[in-house]
Amino acid sequence: MSTQKTINEETLENLLYLSRLSPESTNLSILKKQVDEIVGYFEILSKFDDSENPYDAYPSTESDKLRDDEIVAGLDVPDVKKVSKDFMDGYFQVPKVLGEGA
Repeated sequence: MSTQKTINEETLENLLYLSRLSPESTNLSILKKQVDEIVGYFEILSKFDDSENPYDAYPSTESDKLRDDEIVAGLDVPDVKKVSKDFMDGYFQVPKVLGEGA
């Protein structure tokens, strides 16, 4: 695959640094050729029109509509006491979950 753009030496050294490769352990000519091919793939992809909204292909659902961010009154303590008979001192009494070894 012939590419029109190639990377320069400085960019190649930055890629080596970011990927934690040392120039001594890497064949720079092969790596440069591979990176140039990757850049060529991006040039091919940039030729395609991506101006349309990708979300237009999916039908809209009610799940993407978020509720309004408004403060509403919570439950009062007398109303909470009506929910369970095991409500005392602002807490619900629940069965013990953890065993003796915890």
